[in-house]
Amino acid sequence: MPTPTLRTPGVYVVEEPSGVRTITPVATSITAFVGRALRGPTERPLTVHSWADVERAFGGLWLESSLGYALRDFFRLGGSSAVVVRAFEPTDADASPDLDVARFSTADDPAAPGTADLAFIASSRGAWGANLDVSVEDHTLTADPADDSTLVNVAVQEHAPGRPTEVVRREVHRNVSWDPTSARRVDRVLDNESALLRLDGNLPTSAPAAKAAAHVDGSGTDGKQLTATTVEAALALLDQAELVNLLVVPPYTKGDTDAGVLVTETGVDASTVTAMVEYATRRDAMAILDPPPDWDVSDAVDGQGDVAPNERNAALYFPRIRQPDPLRPGQTGTFAPSGAVAGIIARTDAIRGVWKAPAGLDATIGGVTELSVPLTDPQIGDLNVLGVNCLRKAPAAGHVIWGARTRQGNDVLASEWKYLPVRRTALFLKVSLFRGTQWVVFEPNDEPLWAQIRLNVGAFMDTLFRQGAFAGTTPKDAYFVKCDRETTTPDDVNLGVVNIWVGFAPLKPAEFVVIHLQQMAGQAGGA
Repeated sequence: MPTPTLRTPGVYVVEEPSGVRTITPVATSITAFVGRALRGPTERPLTVHSWADVERAFGGLWLESSLGYALRDFFRLGGSSAVVVRAFEPTDADASPDLDVARFSTADDPAAPGTADLAFIASSRGAWGANLDVSVEDHTLTADPADDSTLVNVAVQEHAPGRPTEVVRREVHRNVSWDPTSARRVDRVLDNESALLRLDGNLPTSAPAAKAAAHVDGSGTDGKQLTATTVEAALALLDQAELVNLLVVPPYTKGDTDAGVLVTETGVDASTVTAMVEYATRRDAMAILDPPPDWDVSDAVDGQGDVAPNERNAALYFPRIRQPDPLRPGQTGTFAPSGAVAGIIARTDAIRGVWKAPAGLDATIGGVTELSVPLTDPQIGDLNVLGVNCLRKAPAAGHVIWGARTRQGNDVLASEWKYLPVRRTALFLKVSLFRGTQWVVFEPNDEPLWAQIRLNVGAFMDTLFRQGAFAGTTPKDAYFVKCDRETTTPDDVNLGVVNIWVGFAPLKPAEFVVIHLQQMAGQAGGA
């Protein structure tokens, strides 16, 4: 800190920086979902914080997709933040992308709107647009009409499917203008304020008539069943999300169908699993993988090596779960467990921390009536040593997660990343320290900087130690932070490099609890 110029006798106060730059721990359970939905944006991810948000933005449950069910399980079992990408498979890849969007116009001839007509499209693809009613009304300003000649009101309401008198959402955008110089330009207003409607094409060149808008060129379609290519392309949209901790791609291919409606889920293509793991590794996240739907115990033992083997940023859960299906009253459906597992991981993180294994009697899967494959203790033992995390029914507790291994959890691999909480703790530290040390860049690379680094990183690690994140009874046993002339040599300084070494003693789950019982001999009763 520069010393002030001392000319007049008196007291001078100089504020000195403390050198404290608090490292904030990042979130650990923001879960990304990719799949097919009834509605919602297809060109960007959307963050939702509740099941109500999912229903508003993506339409909730849908018989033709498992995405809604996975999100429902996630929020029901403890999830609090999800990033959702709606993947869309066009009805006709060679046709205009607007084919799958509902269209409206004020034209007398809906198929050929003129230069004085307003044309609209639904805000996103899907047959849901058929439930919209749009009208253009006179503006409501009371000033001189000559000043308001470009203003109109646009009203849009959404009714329940098949029930046109039941309005579920209504918007009125007042005093919007077709004048390109207006601050209330209709296209900009709809882009920023409407969840239902967008302008289609250009602004009209003269005042549009006030009238109800009619459907044009069909009412939109929900597209086709997804392909691996489309899903893998949708993964790239997650780059727009600031942080992703868990990745879920629920089954998107069809099994049995009834009049085109999905009856049983098939699964996820092997290429998509590979893409999921690669993406999760690049984003320092964990991919939560589902088992193939036709697996029994022997298939799981023999075929587990085909599902992302030897991957430290992936975890596989078996079997699938069975629970009531709200869209089929009185019926029980079989669902992939990944959404439920992600919710339980989020719940465990919030209550105990990322270092606690999301498994055990606390990791209950509420709402599940049964598992697709009931497992015995010997069967669970066979799968556990192979790195397959099992779901089971435990006495009194109900259905629970009974495994906490990554896909490097096979005992033969002897990996340091065998356990899920150990790997997730490392990822948590990596991202937190990466973000919390950005201030170091371009600072003078010498001992004062190294001391500041040791102070701030050490304070962060000590806070975690006191929360129980590491093994060891003292900070010295639990972690170390080293940044000095030994880690950063003169050659490193010349190259502009500062090396920070951070080590931690991970907490590993008590996977096998051994109780030794011994009969005490020679202790027969006496007087």
